[in-house]
Amino acid sequence: MATKKAKKTEAQSILDYFANLPDPRRDNENRRHKLIDIIAIAILATICGAEHFTEMEEWGEANKDWMRTFLELPNVIPSHDTFGDVFAKLDTAEFKKCFISWVEAIREAIDGEVIAIDGKTLRRSHNRRKGQGAIHLVSAWARSNRLTLGQVKVDEKSNEITAIPELLRLLHIKGCIVTIDAMGTQKEIAKQICQQGADYVLALKDNHPTLRAEVEGIFEAECAAQKEEQGSKKEGSTKAADVLETNESGHGREETRRVYSLEAPEWL
Repeated sequence: MATKKAKKTEAQSILDYFANLPDPRRDNENRRHKLIDIIAIAILATICGAEHFTEMEEWGEANKDWMRTFLELPNVIPSHDTFGDVFAKLDTAEFKKCFISWVEAIREAIDGEVIAIDGKTLRRSHNRRKGQGAIHLVSAWARSNRLTLGQVKVDEKSNEITAIPELLRLLHIKGCIVTIDAMGTQKEIAKQICQQGADYVLALKDNHPTLRAEVEGIFEAECAAQKEEQGSKKEGSTKAADVLETNESGHGREETRRVYSLEAPEWL
């Protein structure tokens, strides 16, 4: 008798990426719920807006009939205490690898995709009584996919400069354009982006005063040269800056922005 294999669903593909995640519970513990069920419910509930373990349990109860179509749920939905206990014991590094692998799998590969690396501080994450500072994260946002590809917690005794390379190593950025603010404008970070097959746009501010002054001088000289050529009706330019101009209106004002781009000289 011929049989037709069921088509793999998106929900099942999610489970594949967490199938090898180590179970942090001891062998002698009463494991009433499968780890993959706990992880799947937590992720799906969070995507739907759940912000804490109680809401994960409530969302699971409301959607248990649907989830039985792809999860075993031997003892129905885990309690909020179970969610809390399991996630408190999880190997965060291993979970992060599994999660980012899944996100990368569902991300549409777009040549020239802009990936913005940015830092942010979690609201209400500090605890003055316990002397706990706010949690600071570095995240990667894929603009075209409108998807956060991953994030890394910044060590309390360090800064974004050490977290950005760690985050980049977790991502597939070949063919993409990585943007980072002035904090991440570092030679080693730029080198790593190129080694991973991507291009970069890095901001220059006063943390690199000499380089900023040199770049500003190049643009000022080119703009002056172009104005002079236009005035004398000469054609052509040695560097030919590309200019993109946008005009926007709103809130009672009109705003014109001009972006100039030049090929970097070999000595820079």
